[in-house]
Amino acid sequence: MSNQINKIDISLADRLEKCYSGAVYDVLRAMGYPNQTLSNQIRPLDITSKLSGQVYTVSGRYDDTLEPHDTLLHWTAMLSKAPKDSVIICQPNDHTLGHMGELSAETLLLRGVRGYIVDGGCRDSEFISRIGFKVFSKYCTPMDVVGRWTAQDFEEPIEIDGVKIISGDYVLADRDGVVIIPKNIAEEVIAKTEEVLQTENLVRTAILAGEDPQRAYLKYGKF
Repeated sequence: MSNQINKIDISLADRLEKCYSGAVYDVLRAMGYPNQTLSNQIRPLDITSKLSGQVYTVSGRYDDTLEPHDTLLHWTAMLSKAPKDSVIICQPNDHTLGHMGELSAETLLLRGVRGYIVDGGCRDSEFISRIGFKVFSKYCTPMDVVGRWTAQDFEEPIEIDGVKIISGDYVLADRDGVVIIPKNIAEEVIAKTEEVLQTENLVRTAILAGEDPQRAYLKYGKF
């Protein structure tokens, strides 16, 4: 494990999971980080899934000249290296194959990995949803990576949809989308998001009690 993820901060991840992506986005935008969301095509297999945690990055490449044995060696290396309580984010540089499957999902779940986000595909989606492993992907396909795709780099910076992601950053993914929080501001962003949620509750209480919506907005500065 490299210095980028020396110690997973479970408490921050758990606090982040109690938030929602829209509120986190609003805080990031106000702090001068308006472009931290991944493509709206990356969707959860289970629409009720919410995934948060510290990021472990993986990238790879398509190459149909590869030996099946070699691709599986690199793939199982990824399964072995991903830290417990991390969220794997993969840039496969490929939009044809499934970059997650049932046995791999079951392995990662057993090893305590929180979930998997990929700028690519997934297969065996019914099984993965049934066991409760959280996967966010762009599409599903029966095609797997054997002999055609290799996991090439671990814990190296990646980019998805113009968002730069490094191991140690934080992520919150839910049914609305995926938001990346740079590691150096994660604690501040989470604290500010928690404040936003408290204020939203005050606004909601006022509205439900009959307060005029514009008056409630002017009173609390949030809507």
